[in-house]
Amino acid sequence: MGKLLKYIKPYILMMSLGFVIKFAATILDLVIPWVLAYMIDEIAPLKDMNKILFWGAVMAVSAIAALGSNIGANTMAAKVSSKITRKIRHDLFSKTMNLSSRQIDMFTIPSLVSRLSSDTYITHRMLGMMQRIGVRAPLLLIGGIIITMIIDIHLSLVLISILPFIAFFVYLISAKGIPLFGKLQKSVDRLVNVVRENITGIRVIKALSKGDHEKERFTQFNQGSALREIKARTTMAATQPLMNFLINLGLVLVIIAGAFRINAGISKPGVIIAFMTYFVLILNSMLNITRIFVMYSKGYASFNRINEVLESPDEIITGPEDIIQSDHHISFDRVSFSYNKKEPDLQDITFYIGHGQTLGIIGDTGSGKSSIIKLLMRLYDVDEGSIRIDGRNIKSFRKEELYPKFGTVFQGDVLFADTIAGNIDLDRELDHDMIERSTFLAQADEFVNSLDELHEHRLTSKGSNISGGQKQRILISRAIAGDPEILILDDSSSALDYKTEYELRKALNKEMSKTTTIIIAQRISSVMNADKILVVDDGRSIGLGSHAELMTSCEVYKDMYNIQLGVN
Repeated sequence: MGKLLKYIKPYILMMSLGFVIKFAATILDLVIPWVLAYMIDEIAPLKDMNKILFWGAVMAVSAIAALGSNIGANTMAAKVSSKITRKIRHDLFSKTMNLSSRQIDMFTIPSLVSRLSSDTYITHRMLGMMQRIGVRAPLLLIGGIIITMIIDIHLSLVLISILPFIAFFVYLISAKGIPLFGKLQKSVDRLVNVVRENITGIRVIKALSKGDHEKERFTQFNQGSALREIKARTTMAATQPLMNFLINLGLVLVIIAGAFRINAGISKPGVIIAFMTYFVLILNSMLNITRIFVMYSKGYASFNRINEVLESPDEIITGPEDIIQSDHHISFDRVSFSYNKKEPDLQDITFYIGHGQTLGIIGDTGSGKSSIIKLLMRLYDVDEGSIRIDGRNIKSFRKEELYPKFGTVFQGDVLFADTIAGNIDLDRELDHDMIERSTFLAQADEFVNSLDELHEHRLTSKGSNISGGQKQRILISRAIAGDPEILILDDSSSALDYKTEYELRKALNKEMSKTTTIIIAQRISSVMNADKILVVDDGRSIGLGSHAELMTSCEVYKDMYNIQLGVN
């Protein structure tokens, strides 16, 4: 929890003021029973109405002041906990955006979503509770014990003898409860993953009539999470009944001892009444302390999950300057890579592209085509070999230098719930002419101009209110709008008809001739006019050259060409 102190420090003064107000309110709460005992034992026998009214007014003013102080302190606590949680959530989101692709794979997206939502909420509740009753409950407990000892030391000893048993059970149950809440949050992560998969693939599920199957799968994970939550909460819930039993046992012993002391003339009725009131305060404070332990157990587990992300090391580190003389724009030199660091996904990939040239990468599904692009953009780091842009090793680029070089359309890329212009711009502050030019080059202007609101037409999340071909053209518009140095089109024309794809290639060749382009495709027609074509199979390069060269030197490419274009 040391990391949490970093977020608390800026609000120490505000929290301290809240603690002071809580302290004052707690003292007032502790004074009232004492005044009551004084009135019963000392003032009432005098039958002096003025003194009775005076001390009654003191009790009323104390109660009102305590109420106002508690409301003020609780309001401050809510503001402080909200500000701290907002900062934690901001840092967690920022860190999540800067995680390497490998780290995202390790944490998983559902888990990151859960940490950003439910874990930060639980942390918020813990911070609020610690400020509201984390000060009040211990003060009432300690103050109540001190005052009861002043009033009657013998009766206090009866109460104090119960406290070690209470502390032991709270420690024992909390030690078992904290790990259970950690397991519960992991179970929630898996549940979120199932929900996310079902929402994303709801059309496929309906088309294949797999609704019942997915309901059963969801029920399985839901029941697992529910059972873990029941186990965790049942474990922690045992604290309150045990404390009630022990404190009520102590209360019975105090009443019995008090009755004997009053009968013997050693104590007074007002003292016993005050003692009983303090006992109730102590009881409530102990119950509140139990609630704090439960909330702390959940908050501790949740913040540990948040902290795992916050303290993740930066894997994409800028290396020392590494530049060699080169005429190539992009060069891969004997590059090898593995996602799981056990089996190679890419092996010994070597190719070179000049400025303004077009490279086509073709191969079967899962052959490693997209992995090459991920390495070029340094979403992952190579295991062996080197990748260079203009002779400079990409590891020596800062992120702010490297990423703006690319305009990219990935497989399954996302459109946001925004206007067409907003989706193309993506807060890059592009002028309207650049956006119009990009839609023209991407062959999207035909359908955009048919819309009443043109570029201001709003898209739904993931672009579900437009066709697949229209979506791909908007994505291509986004990639070329910033006039990138390197344009990457990863299976970005699969939903386009041949005529539109031809017009797209023609427009890009004419208007973006100085841009180096990499096209990843499974259709040979998409890459056959490229300057170079890289044929990839099972993570290896099995052919590199122009279309004409590969037709004579690469049997796999020749077979693909014959099959796809119907040549016998």
